[in-house]
Amino acid sequence: QICLSLVKLLFYLAHSPLGSIVLLDFQPRQFVMVDGNLKVTDMDDASTEELSCKEDKDCTLDFPTKSFPLKCSAVGKCEGINEKKNLFNAYRYFFTYLLPHSAPPALRPFLGDILNATGDLRYGINETLKAFEKVLHLYKSGLYLQKRPLLLKDYISLKGFRTVEGEDYKCWPSYSHLGCLLSVHSAEEAAAICNSQSQCQSFIVTQRRTWTGRPLASFQSSLTDLIPDANAVVYIKRSTSSGERL
Repeated sequence: QICLSLVKLLFYLAHSPLGSIVLLDFQPRQFVMVDGNLKVTDMDDASTEELSCKEDKDCTLDFPTKSFPLKCSAVGKCEGINEKKNLFNAYRYFFTYLLPHSAPPALRPFLGDILNATGDLRYGINETLKAFEKVLHLYKSGLYLQKRPLLLKDYISLKGFRTVEGEDYKCWPSYSHLGCLLSVHSAEEAAAICNSQSQCQSFIVTQRRTWTGRPLASFQSSLTDLIPDANAVVYIKRSTSSGERL
């Protein structure tokens, strides 16, 4: 969410009515999330000036660990230097820390491609936004889920009940520090996640939603007290221990 919002912001800056705007003091502390959108808190160090040049060798974009040769345009300006500077700073301050760690495994190659392409400045902001929107579509639609055996049939479903949420085993990247609360596309994906975790014996797909509209599923190592809830379903692994508890 943070990276996509940042890319949308940089897309606007690259195509603003004032021209391409560069953030000269590009640091994470310069940004804040407001209602799910990333905002710049200080525009004092923003500039629309693009580096003047006479030939291509005047247009080297230097960073502490990398340098990029750019073209000198016919009007004597380094082509796209403001856009590219913003994008590489987004890569080194945000993408490298946030992109690789919390996506479903099937989506990580797509994010890896974005990471590599922005790190080498092979993508401009237009291509980067398009790539992010593709990943978001795959994520929200569930199209990233590979065809696999249906696992939900291995679970007993108790309709009209939910479990008491409390401290349980931890998982990454959980939305709760008390236990294992993950975003899922469906109960079928939740069953696959539960099967992949040795501690998991039951789960419930909650009514809570993430910013993408996906529900949150709570995974538990044992059945706690059941509470009547007309809108809920508890899924329990079909095992001897589960049968005994029922």
